[in-house]
Amino acid sequence: MDLVDKDKEYTLFAGRSSPIVDCVVALAAGVLTTLSAAPFSLWWLGPVGVALVYWKIASLTPAMATLRGWCYGVGLFGSGTSWVFVAIHDFSGTGALVAMSLTTLFVSVLALFFAVPFGLYRRITGPRFAFLSFAGMWVVSEWLRTWLLTGFPWLLLGTSQIDSPLAPWAPVGGVYLLSLMTALTGTLGVEVLRRRWIFLVPMAALWIVPFLLPAQWTTPAGKPIRVALLQGNLDQRIKWTAQGQREAISIYTTMTREQARDIDLIVWPEAALPMLEQEAQQILEQVASDLGPDTALLTGILQRDSEGRSYNSVIGLNDVQGEYQKAHLVPFGEYLPFQSLLADTLAFFDLPTPRLTPGSDGQAPLHVAGTTIGNAICYEIIFADHVAQQARNAELLLTVSNDTWFGRSIGPHQHLQMARLRALENGRHLLRATSNGVTAIIDSQGHVTARAPQFEPASLTGEVTPMQGLTPFTRTGSGPAWILAALLTLLGLQLNLSRSKNDALDEKGT
Repeated sequence: MDLVDKDKEYTLFAGRSSPIVDCVVALAAGVLTTLSAAPFSLWWLGPVGVALVYWKIASLTPAMATLRGWCYGVGLFGSGTSWVFVAIHDFSGTGALVAMSLTTLFVSVLALFFAVPFGLYRRITGPRFAFLSFAGMWVVSEWLRTWLLTGFPWLLLGTSQIDSPLAPWAPVGGVYLLSLMTALTGTLGVEVLRRRWIFLVPMAALWIVPFLLPAQWTTPAGKPIRVALLQGNLDQRIKWTAQGQREAISIYTTMTREQARDIDLIVWPEAALPMLEQEAQQILEQVASDLGPDTALLTGILQRDSEGRSYNSVIGLNDVQGEYQKAHLVPFGEYLPFQSLLADTLAFFDLPTPRLTPGSDGQAPLHVAGTTIGNAICYEIIFADHVAQQARNAELLLTVSNDTWFGRSIGPHQHLQMARLRALENGRHLLRATSNGVTAIIDSQGHVTARAPQFEPASLTGEVTPMQGLTPFTRTGSGPAWILAALLTLLGLQLNLSRSKNDALDEKGT
């Protein structure tokens, strides 16, 4: 059977479906992907969601493939980032109608990161080896979402696999390699359902190889360190008022004094004291004097330099060397992209205009309690390559966060899951101190070893071990996984060009 006949057979088998049914299935696939992630953690639904999007895509026009991708994105982000409405409505003082409109716009725009690549996929690739090129294009779409318009790598497919047998791929190639393996499982599964039994072999290999990989890529660099992570559970609505400042000072200073004298490191969360460092100086000096001689303290706090620029930072007390300023700010939350165009819009909706300045890239780790600590403040923990850059020169990882903005939504659980994956990718223990949860201690395998309850003041104590050595991912970052995804996508493109060339030769011969 020649190539044209093969393509015809593939298309006939795929069949066609109603556009309405197609959109409903794509929406459902997006919801299933949300269910594969925390807090539901039904990781096996990740490949199922991919399979539903991949199924029959060869029979679609590019326009219909674009629509399918958009519907999938709406299902994914509509269900998985529903916490955006909570942040806008509950904590920014915005009316329900405006908050719903802005959330709908947010979801609709994010869905384009699936719509455009999948439409392009149908336009430039052929059907044979589609199981490879479609999985490659999936990861290409995630790559675009990671950096375009400042980036939003939330709900990446690979993140959901932190507890699956695929997880050992993470130290090898990071979350994007995990996404690729998950997407390949979905596309290969569809081929198996088409009774192409030979595809069982590569699909099995994807899941067997992780059992052959090293269980631990890094080794201890010293004795365990005793830590205490403090969670104040301040009300976000009053945090930046005079009352909120008084409560924050009282809670964190009292909880700090209550810690055992053998604690090596105490950590307060992001912006624990709702004031500038200069305003908190007297309080911090008092806290430092109350610490034991061998106890250090790290806290998130806002800083302002002599030129009036403000930074979201981590500083230390009692023999801490260095400080860290958040480099990757939250768009619309901490800084305003396209300020000349959007400032009037925010003013119209009566929304606050953020005015923080990003810190520099490649900041040195902090030297604390005889070890080095790489930092990621809140939003930064979702950027795998940022954390890998910090981990290259650090023995521990720290992320301080204020997840109060998520309310009682699924957001904090998703945020914790991404932090767990950063620990696994880099073979580093990770401390996660938050304002109201989920505060946790995570080991170098991405397992939560201790966790504080949400929505109440808590002091979480435990031990972490500094680690040395680099995982393959820490050394290279996401580059190899992105290149592999692009090559798989190009494999389909090459076939399409080859087919066009053969058709032209046939016409010339005729």
